[in-house]
Amino acid sequence: MGKEIQFTREGFAKLKKELEDLKGPTRMAIADAIREAKSHGDLRENAAYHECKLNQSRLESRIADLEKALQLAKIVERPDASGAMAHLGSKVKLRDLEFDDEFFVTLVGSFEADPAKDLISIGSPLGESMLGKAIGDEFEVEAPRGNSRYRIIGVE
Repeated sequence: MGKEIQFTREGFAKLKKELEDLKGPTRMAIADAIREAKSHGDLRENAAYHECKLNQSRLESRIADLEKALQLAKIVERPDASGAMAHLGSKVKLRDLEFDDEFFVTLVGSFEADPAKDLISIGSPLGESMLGKAIGDEFEVEAPRGNSRYRIIGVE
């Protein structure tokens, strides 16, 4: 079997809900769209039909990915003894020392990561650099555009 995938409890529940939605209402909507497109005649020149089939293929691929991830899932609880240390599931307040900017990120497993929503993977350079660090600790992250320095100013 493959390598386990770490999840927060919330991330696991979110993925499970997404899978249920994809296997239920979304799958039904695509099937209905395919039936509708088929009714328009010659399938060789039916762009709507081909688009629906492509959407169906993408959906089935996503369902397979989610099923595999949930099968390999390991829910990791934030340790009670961690106090003010950054761990999987922690919401961390950081200060960018170069720009003197403050922001929050939440440390999550790689499958849950969504930087646009400030969900940072513990396997990413930023996430990996802050794991185990406490309030007041400073660290540097190597990035393609140059190194960045941060200070942890809060952990929830």
